[in-house]
Amino acid sequence: MSAPGRCGHGDRQRGFALVEVLVALAIVGVALAAGIRALGVGIGGTQAFRLRSLALQSAENVLAEMRLQGDFPVLGRHRRPCPQADLALQCEQWVQATPNARFRRVTVRVQLGADGQVLSELDGLASRLP
Repeated sequence: MSAPGRCGHGDRQRGFALVEVLVALAIVGVALAAGIRALGVGIGGTQAFRLRSLALQSAENVLAEMRLQGDFPVLGRHRRPCPQADLALQCEQWVQATPNARFRRVTVRVQLGADGQVLSELDGLASRLP
């Protein structure tokens, strides 16, 4: 019989070994790193969506402005700034002839900056019809 306050062989204290604690910390660290990476990818996707949405609005604005002015567009390429929100966007308007002389095909490409990637491209028609 063992004396009170003394631990015998059958009264072993249970706890975590140092190796188990280190393995648990490593697992938690990997999980946190994966979570942060997923959050970063999500934020990047949201920013890209915002850019493309604003670029599409700029392209729609260029076509709407052309239609509201009522002018039959001149053939060729024309470049002009078309800022949207806090972005310095550039719109390239490409006017092409169609088989019907009363219609012109208008393509608007929107880029971020002068030589940036194309964020949006929109096609439309302009006509001489009243």
